[in-house]
Amino acid sequence: MDQIKKKMEALKLEADGNAAQVEEMKAKVKELEQNNLSRSQEVTSLTHRNQLLESEVEKLESGIKDAKHAASESAQHGTQNETLQRKLQLLEEEAEEADKNLRETNDKLRNTDVKAGHFERKVQALEAARDQWETKYEEMAKKYADTKKELDDFVAEIGTL
Repeated sequence: MDQIKKKMEALKLEADGNAAQVEEMKAKVKELEQNNLSRSQEVTSLTHRNQLLESEVEKLESGIKDAKHAASESAQHGTQNETLQRKLQLLEEEAEEADKNLRETNDKLRNTDVKAGHFERKVQALEAARDQWETKYEEMAKKYADTKKELDDFVAEIGTL
């Protein structure tokens, strides 16, 4: 009789422990999903920034093209040519800076994509672990119910004697 009670207590403690682990796993999954959402938002933000920088590069390249064209037309005008050369140089520097920013943003975007993929795999692994713990918890709950029924039947049988 004591052994059955001890076994029931042990099963109950194990079931409670499994329930706590399931809750921990759910919390981890929620945290990772939040992380994943944050990374997705960062990817969206970087993509938008990338588009803005690309349009700025196009604008600057167009400005460079216009400045070069104007510089070639005003070859006979020395002062205007010098001014246009300075503008051209500034535009080229801005274009180089924008190109550098674009490369950095692309690198960040790639890194964020890699991290997002990593977190998605991690979430999947944790969800699988959570499912295993839920299955184990259900099995333990069934074992507990079966053992309790056997004990009740045993007590009823002893009571009839």
